[in-house]
Amino acid sequence: MSPSKSRTAPAAGRPRSQGRVVASRDAAGHLDVDALIHDRSVRIIVCCGSGGVGKTTTSAALAMRAADAGRGVCVLTIDPARRLAQSMGLTELDNTPRAVAGAGADGGSLDAMMLDMKRTFDEVVESHATPEKAAQILNNPFYQALSSSFAGTQEYMAMEKLGQLHGQDEWDLIVVDTPPSRSALDFLDAPERLSSMLDGRFIKLLLAPAKGPARLLSAGFGLVTGAINKILGAQVLSDVQTFVAAFDTLFGGFRQRAEATYALLQAPGTAFLVVASPEPAAMREASYFVERLAGDRMPLAGLVVNRVHDDVTDGIELDEARAAARRLRGAGETETQVAELLDVHVERLITAAREQRERDGFARAHPGVPQVPVTALSTDVHDLEGLRRIGDLLARTGTPQG
Repeated sequence: MSPSKSRTAPAAGRPRSQGRVVASRDAAGHLDVDALIHDRSVRIIVCCGSGGVGKTTTSAALAMRAADAGRGVCVLTIDPARRLAQSMGLTELDNTPRAVAGAGADGGSLDAMMLDMKRTFDEVVESHATPEKAAQILNNPFYQALSSSFAGTQEYMAMEKLGQLHGQDEWDLIVVDTPPSRSALDFLDAPERLSSMLDGRFIKLLLAPAKGPARLLSAGFGLVTGAINKILGAQVLSDVQTFVAAFDTLFGGFRQRAEATYALLQAPGTAFLVVASPEPAAMREASYFVERLAGDRMPLAGLVVNRVHDDVTDGIELDEARAAARRLRGAGETETQVAELLDVHVERLITAAREQRERDGFARAHPGVPQVPVTALSTDVHDLEGLRRIGDLLARTGTPQG
């Protein structure tokens, strides 16, 4: 399917489409993460969600658990944070997959990388242009600005890199950690935006003098280019014209590869995981992602809800804890200390109840989307064992120690 087709989330008031859910629930009704990563037909897992919800850690933990299950895994992050490298014991991540020592079992392995959008753009140009044409493009000032900072370039290059990794066929699972917030799904629109930019009237107008029809040398065209010169400057206009003329022959290949990657994302071998925290804003964003994925007919595996305080619900109940705290407070030093501990427990129970209401609300809105809660840890994840602990919690096989 061409990515230029309709790709908008359902409008307010319309029934919410559940899309195609690709993973089954476990016996407790949770998203079965182990079933997902053990399914050899699943070749790509895309983690998306708003910022600050633990998406990078979730991606790394999934990749680690899959490698420990015997799969050959590459995890690609396009989040600029360095947490992924640090947790995997790497001094840095760059555009080349690097082996993670200590990861993998039963023949499994783990490589990690972080997207360098300019380097990826350069590699595409070098691979699909003659050396002379590539040098002309790479040295062009407009290209240098476009490849470093133009809106949408990162998302487009993420699709290019995902397509490259998949085409290499070196890994049987690729885990993609997307940028934070709603821009995490911008890569779905990247081919269309790039097409609009390079097919647009303004670009064609800039390209026209290089193509040389005499009629464009009319006084009317001269007035237009004169106005553009005043806005952009003569040198900038010349740089843009030179870039577009050189890039024109490559554009068809860019569009073709982007559409192939978009189709790959829709294919049965791909699974999207939406990641959230049990907070109102993050859960609203999760609903947006689910609806957007459904609208684009992307295969959704389920929702991961990180940092859930579900480890306190089996202790003293709320009303009982409040009553005991009132009785003990002021009765003596030891009793007061116990009352303070009970107060903390009360606050955690209140938090857990609020979080459960958020999760229940999401479940009512999206009844076909399985969830898995991940219990909050008391410390940050900073090493491989921490990632394995998160993996255990994702699979509902671990306890939230430490």
